[in-house]
Amino acid sequence: MRLLICLFICVSFACRAQNTKAFTQSTEAPKATLANVSWIAGHWKGEAFGGITEEIWSPPLGGSMMFVFKIVAGGKVVFYEIGHIQEVQETLLLQLKHFHGDLKGWETKDETVDFKLVAMEGNRIYFDRFTIEKISTTEINMYVVIGNDDGTSEEVKFNYKRQN
Repeated sequence: MRLLICLFICVSFACRAQNTKAFTQSTEAPKATLANVSWIAGHWKGEAFGGITEEIWSPPLGGSMMFVFKIVAGGKVVFYEIGHIQEVQETLLLQLKHFHGDLKGWETKDETVDFKLVAMEGNRIYFDRFTIEKISTTEINMYVVIGNDDGTSEEVKFNYKRQN
């Protein structure tokens, strides 16, 4: 349970990530628009941490693509996320906020968890320690570096199938 709470929040530098990249001081965010990530739009389901994960992404509109995420384990919502990818200064920024199953927020009112765009290569969009990979029109993977209770971090893969 503690691992789930740390999801997307605690990131350490001791990770052995293979599918993610980190944004560093020397990184220059590439130019990009929502057209580069519009293939994410849709309803996606998968499994992780002994439960069911679900993401719903809207098509680009108004300079952003919004999403909602939830994980259900043991028949109950563990947590939600709401966020967006938006166009900012000719590149993309992924931002999100976490909520407990009762919709009480984790972050303060004006705080977001931000993932800067690092690179776009082939079928992958690399945000800071967060990668979205297009496998096909009906399948995507998301790789996220998460922190563990012991101070280490690991890369976790979420596999999603498109829902109709």
